[in-house]
Formats: sequence, C-alpha cells, structure tokens
Amino acid sequence: MKRCVIIGSGLGGLSCGYVMARNGYRVTVLEQGSQPGGCLQCFSRGDAVFDTGMHFIGSADKGQTLYRIMNYMGIDQDIQLNRLDPMGYDVICYRGKRYHMANGREAFIDTLCQDFPDSRGDLERYCDLIGLVASASMIHTLSWKKDININAEYQLRSVNEVLDSVVRDPLLREVLVGALMLYAGEKDHTPFSTHALITDCYNQSAFRIVGGSSKVADSLVHSIQSMAGQVLLNQRVTQIVCDSSKATTVVTHTGDSYPADLVISNIHPATTLSFIDSHLIRPVYRARVTQLRNTVGAFTVYLKFKPNTVPYMNSNLYLYTGDQVWGCEHYTEHSWPKSLLYMHFCHQPNPTFAHTGEILTYMNFDEMTPWLGTTVGHRGADYEAFKQRKAEQAIDALAREVPDLRDHIADYYTSTPLTYLDYTGVPQGSMYGVARDVQAAWAGRIGYRTRIPNLLFTGQNISLHGMMGVMAGSLMTCAEVLSLKTIFEQLKVLE
Repeated sequence: MKRCVIIGSGLGGLSCGYVMARNGYRVTVLEQGSQPGGCLQCFSRGDAVFDTGMHFIGSADKGQTLYRIMNYMGIDQDIQLNRLDPMGYDVICYRGKRYHMANGREAFIDTLCQDFPDSRGDLERYCDLIGLVASASMIHTLSWKKDININAEYQLRSVNEVLDSVVRDPLLREVLVGALMLYAGEKDHTPFSTHALITDCYNQSAFRIVGGSSKVADSLVHSIQSMAGQVLLNQRVTQIVCDSSKATTVVTHTGDSYPADLVISNIHPATTLSFIDSHLIRPVYRARVTQLRNTVGAFTVYLKFKPNTVPYMNSNLYLYTGDQVWGCEHYTEHSWPKSLLYMHFCHQPNPTFAHTGEILTYMNFDEMTPWLGTTVGHRGADYEAFKQRKAEQAIDALAREVPDLRDHIADYYTSTPLTYLDYTGVPQGSMYGVARDVQAAWAGRIGYRTRIPNLLFTGQNISLHGMMGVMAGSLMTCAEVLSLKTIFEQLKVLE
C-alpha cells in the first residue's frame, strides 16, 4: 500500500485522510495537539460545552453539496443537525434595526423587501449574480460544469465594487454584507466570489451540529482507523525530508520518522515550507508564500448561562455598534468592538433554553505583543487582566442589544489570537489564514499542488472557509492524485 502522511488533523486533513484511505492508501495523520479536529474541537468547563470554530454549517439538506460530501464520508450517520430558523438564520442588527436573512431565493427577497420595498429588482439581480457565481464553481457544486471566465472575473472584483453596481440603496448594500465576520471581509480587498459562495451556501440551508462540531472529527477519525489508518496525537512535525525529486519522510519533534509516498499538509503553507530545506522549493516561491497576508484574528467570550434563564436563539446575531459595516477590523481602544457575532451552542435537538453561548469579535495580533513567546497558562496576571477587560467590553456591547444578558451569565471564559496561534499554528492567530485579496490578484493564491510533486496543500488557506468549503476543497486536493473523475464517480454512487 502507498503511504500517505497528513500534517494536521483539522477538517481538511481528516477529510483527505478519509478519501485517501478509501482509495487504498495507508494513512497516517500527525497532530501536534492532544485532541484531533483543529477548529472542529470542542472544550468543556464543568458541564458547559463550547465549540471553538465550526459553529454552524450550510448546504446540508438532502441533495445539497455538503450533504453529498457528508454522506460520501459516512458523517451523516454519526451526527445530528438542528436547523436554524429558515426565516432568519442570520439576523443583522445595524443602526438600531434588525434585518432577517431567510433561506431560499424567494423568501430571502420577500423578507428583505419588507424593509426595502423599492429594492425588489435590485435584490433579484443580486440573487441572480450570487447564483451565477456559485454555479460556475466546480468545488461549490461538485459538478463538471464551470465557467472559467465568471470565476476569474469575480475573483478579481471586490465585494463592495460589485454591490455598488447592482444595488442602489446604500443601506441595503451594508445589510447584504452584514455577515462579513464569516470570512473577515475587507472593503476593496475581499473578492465578490468569496462573498457569493458563502452566501449561497447558507442561503440554501443552515444548521448547527447537535453536541458540537467535534462529532464530525470523531466520525472521520473512526472511519480512518477502520480502514487501517491512524491518527497520532502529540506529534508536532518539525521536518519534511526530500530527496532530489520528492518528499520522502515526515519527522516529528519526538524524533519519529514517517516514510511517505504522498504528503498532504493541512497547516498554513508558510509553516509547511519552514519544515523543508530542499532545492525543490525555489526561493521566489518560498518568498511569495511566506509573505502572503493573513486575515485578522479573533477574541471570543464563551458564556455559561444560569440554568433555564436564556431562551435558545435559533439564529446568529451580527451586531454593529457604529454606523458602518465595513472596516470593523480597524479600531481604537475606545471604539472596540465595532462588530460582534453572538451564537448559542446546540446541546440537544430543539432546545428550549441555551446552556452556553459565544461572542466573537475581531482582534488584531499587535495587541498580543506583550505576551509573545509565552505559553498557555503562563502568560501572567497582566494577560488575564487584559482578557477580562476585553470580555467586559464585549459583554457590555452585546448587553445593550440583548436585555438582561448580564443577569443570566453564570461564568465566562475567553480566547485571543494567541490561543488560535497555540492550537492551530496559524500565523498571527488569524481567523481564516490566507486572506483572499483582489489587489494581490493571482499572486495571492496558493494551489493544491506545490513545487514538490508529492506534497499537496489542503484546508481553508487553499479553498473556501467553512465546513462545506474545506471539505469540498479536500476532494479537489485528493483529485490531484486520484483524478477528478474518480472522486466524482465515487460521489455519484451515493447520490
């Protein structure tokens, strides 16, 4: 059997592990931490459980893209989904008013027309464009059909530029990008294609995973092991050894070596290249990858509620504290936080009350400067005081929109970009890794293949963010070896 070594047990790595094991490879997944899953991980504090990254998913109704992938990988048998409110899976709270994003084209348009009655034509054109871009993506549709020209155009035009040309009402334009935090969108930088694919994904259907996203990781690990593969924890990779033409071995900090016919890296491309000392990686390529810009980081407040006090919120609330949606990643001590994403954890099917919730907001890595080089649990009293001050600011901002919130909080916990850096290894604790940027054009993108023939990349740094984007991207990574025809044939069998 050919040997496939995968670096990182995030969603991309585990998905690739499943596909390669299914196709006859002996798979070994190497994970630096003590728990598999990357951003699929959950953690507990007493009886309170929290998601760390994958808070909700889209396109998971029967026949839709994520459903087809989960069915192919057997995940659908191991998880239970709880549907978000179809008439408002996302709620945008902006300038003192709430706007609901409904599932499905007609409901989406009709709901927004209640607040923008003169914009039906613009909303129809907007939805048509979203559909056009989505249908042109092979990854998004798992279809042979794609239009290279459409893909190219909307990867090189920014979200705001396109919206300005389609939607006349400036307030509606702001509302339509109210979920920017899902991809850390930046004005004049983020491609419209990113916005379109993510919007289409969640507009099809939106769910939370009952019991948390770690159940997805558990399912994939079990499947890999059942096919004679292994997922090894506490194995931090330090070197990828190459001969004159290819990668041959992956070495970990323990000194263990893992011979490989194929290496797939699910960690940041720049970190991957730091493991390689070979003429196969040209200096120009290394420089381009290491200089890629990453998205902003995140500060999260994990809320534990008093029992039976907070009704379960079956939607995601995006709150803007100022009069702009764009530019919330630029702030001062006094203006922070400019935006928040507030969600509840789904601990059981159709819960009446929420046990826990999360507040997610932007945080730039330069705020972490005083504690660079420190480790978890050893960052000192100043760091703990900083986190508490920030948590109180975030809770205060949300409490102005959610009455009595403070009265119902039993306890809270926090994470910063340093936490992301420690647990995911993403440079600067970035939320989504490599930033898509129209101003960088194609130089800002990394392909699945590298300059080393048997070393491939996968994960959100290469493909789209979110569960569907990463898993569909993993199929494309594996197709570089197995062929797209093989992957699509295997998916079709289970339709």
